[in-house]
Amino acid sequence: MTGWRTLLYKECLRFWKVAVQTIAAPVLTAVLYLLIFGHVLEDRVLVFDRIGYTSFLIPGLVMMSVLQNAFANSSSSLIQSKITGNLVFLLVTPLSHWAWFGAYVGASIIRGLLVGLGVLGVTVWFGPPGFVGPLWVLVFALLGAAIMGTLGLIAGLWAEKFDQIAAFQNFLVMPMTFLAGVFYSVGSLPAFWQAVSHLNPFFYIVDGFRYGFFGVADVSPWVSLAVVGASFAVAAAVALRLLKTGYKLRA
Repeated sequence: MTGWRTLLYKECLRFWKVAVQTIAAPVLTAVLYLLIFGHVLEDRVLVFDRIGYTSFLIPGLVMMSVLQNAFANSSSSLIQSKITGNLVFLLVTPLSHWAWFGAYVGASIIRGLLVGLGVLGVTVWFGPPGFVGPLWVLVFALLGAAIMGTLGLIAGLWAEKFDQIAAFQNFLVMPMTFLAGVFYSVGSLPAFWQAVSHLNPFFYIVDGFRYGFFGVADVSPWVSLAVVGASFAVAAAVALRLLKTGYKLRA
């Protein structure tokens, strides 16, 4: 437990030392999204027949920020350690693969939630979304951050240079995040694109999270919880297997 806590502290300290870049910058980006899209569409779009667009947009932006920053934390940390060569100092420790997983994913969850709270704290003044089910908000925020922290860990293990991490993020994480219903209700799409969206696990994270604010969603929150929980279980199993075998960690 001491080793796990030490590694977790080190990972948290790593992003906290550059908080302007890792915390403040994503909050500013989310605010800019809100100002632009909210200003343009507030009077033109009404979601779920009663929710103003700005209020609808806020939970989506919060969750998008959580997901992207949780992924960035674990992936960037691991690839930096590989490239700079300081990963060897972790390899000589008696830390188990469970300790590695808990520390890297735990730090990713903390960073993701800090950014999400920052985005919510700044944007909530533009259109208070309400909190119908705060427990749903917390559960999906934690699971969403955990999934992305785990995917970031997998990407960091697989990648050997920053370009590969960028490709993973730009061609997988970013499209799946933007197409998860952050800026629109999936229920407003044609039937074909609704079916395609339902294949995206990120959609269930955003939809379940938004349910906690409004009490309405495109699918049942229990369905979303089942999909998100299963997705985390699969991602965690893959990451733990890679860590246990030392995939691309040991020469």
